[in-house]
Amino acid sequence: MILRSKSWPEGIPLIYSLIAFISYNIRHGRPEFFPTDQRSGLRISTIPIKGSTPLYSQPAHIGSNMRSIGIFPASGGLGTSTYTHLLKSVPNDNVTLISRYPEKVPDTYTKNGVRLRKASYESDPKELEIAFTGIEVLFLISYPSHVHDYRVKVQLPAIDAAVRAGVKHIFYSSLGFAGNLSDQSLAVVMQAHLDSEKHLASVASSRQDVTYTSIREGLYSESFPIYTAFFDPENPVDEILIPHSGSGPGVSWVKRDELGEATSMLIQDYAAQPDGFKYTNSKLLLTGNKPWSLADTVKCLGETIGKEVRIREVTVDEYAAQPQVEGRFGSMEMAKSWATAWEAIRAGETAIVTPTLAEILGRTPEDFDKTIKDLIGQARD
Repeated sequence: MILRSKSWPEGIPLIYSLIAFISYNIRHGRPEFFPTDQRSGLRISTIPIKGSTPLYSQPAHIGSNMRSIGIFPASGGLGTSTYTHLLKSVPNDNVTLISRYPEKVPDTYTKNGVRLRKASYESDPKELEIAFTGIEVLFLISYPSHVHDYRVKVQLPAIDAAVRAGVKHIFYSSLGFAGNLSDQSLAVVMQAHLDSEKHLASVASSRQDVTYTSIREGLYSESFPIYTAFFDPENPVDEILIPHSGSGPGVSWVKRDELGEATSMLIQDYAAQPDGFKYTNSKLLLTGNKPWSLADTVKCLGETIGKEVRIREVTVDEYAAQPQVEGRFGSMEMAKSWATAWEAIRAGETAIVTPTLAEILGRTPEDFDKTIKDLIGQARD
């Protein structure tokens, strides 16, 4: 509130409000006030806000010094879930969403003040640096591919671009392989995550102004097709052919939207009170309530659709030669590379259960069988 003397002209409070608003935006590097990057003269790629941008009514539990937040890429299942939950709890004009297709973000968010910028992992490092300008807390969602070399090629430069842009803390979406936060994994899909974590740790150890948190997101319940030779509940087969017997250590499946919700809470927690954040310069593992063997996983799928389904263990070559598998991966060689995931599962890397997700959410995470029943039920409606 602005206190006003009775003798003040009516326009004075409005001027003071405008000055305060501009000062806030300048402190947080808002693109409306910094349309051009001062170092390069290049324009920040910011999508115009449709209509007016209202000043937010700040929730009582959020301090006025909350750090500015960015999500990149703000797309896909995890990214969309994270920003959807985040924008329910933080001032929307404190958030920047960066993606290849920013126009896909619902208008509701932009009308409430969310900033949109266009960039992707294929953007050059300078473009990424500009896209990250003005962001203090960045959620960097890993590139969606298991190809190690390419993932490293695009992710490490993105981390470096964020540092050059002045980002103070990077949340990185890692994956729930490698057991209980170890640095070793049999799965090829995990290698780029380990390399990215090492790079983040190296950056943080060499600079006092940059910190990180690696969130090892457990294996999504919704991702069961890739671990079951792309089993299709709408066109089910009797046998699932994978290079695994189905017995032994399994997977602590976790609902993707609960991962997005928990991730948003971690981001909000750090942005509001960075000094007291529990996971600075460290890793955490978010999992479901219990490990499901692959045999039990397939049994659950069968019971949900009312059909008996079983696993038949085959060689890696036989697995990779299946038309639906080779078609999804693009080649047998790529499919064989992915098959290392079953070696990791067999070794118990994905069977770890931690209480962390439940502690963050404040409730018990949803069981795999419920998620699957809801997922298949929705697909059939």
